[in-house]
Amino acid sequence: MILSDFDLINYIRSGRLIIEPFSEDIVRENGLDLRIDGEVCVLNDTTTILDPYNTATNLSTFYRCFKADEFIFEPRRIYLATTIEYIKVPPELMAFVELRSTFARMGLSIPPTIIDGGFEGQITIEIHTSTFPIKIKKWTRFLHVVFSKVSTPIQKPYSGKYQGQRGVRPPQLPIS
Repeated sequence: MILSDFDLINYIRSGRLIIEPFSEDIVRENGLDLRIDGEVCVLNDTTTILDPYNTATNLSTFYRCFKADEFIFEPRRIYLATTIEYIKVPPELMAFVELRSTFARMGLSIPPTIIDGGFEGQITIEIHTSTFPIKIKKWTRFLHVVFSKVSTPIQKPYSGKYQGQRGVRPPQLPIS
């Protein structure tokens, strides 16, 4: 069951779903529009091999991160960005993250992304860019998050290595 605007407001008011900072204008018909924060990382062009099994891997070889109030997303690149909102999802919910259609119509895309029940933190999202530069300002409603009620509460809520993340979070290595 997908939650409506009515359901979302009630979940937020009851404290079961936490969105900080919260503004009523992010509530949409069937989801929440989360806003882009002022930090991004761009994936560098390099021939160095990223070994995700090596704890000594220096991620600065692969990612360049910076903060600004607006960004120019360069063509044919991959970026990591984060939301302003810190969310806390109860174990009876999960969510699908989509790009707002306006940005998809500009040629931006994101891979399929799920927010697990029990997750809390800012959302780090991967963005694939178009064939031309696109300017995006901090605080812009960027992602549409659709919340769904699972058939029974999740028995093992999310407690992984990205729990509580703040800011853009590159991959945590090593992977297992």
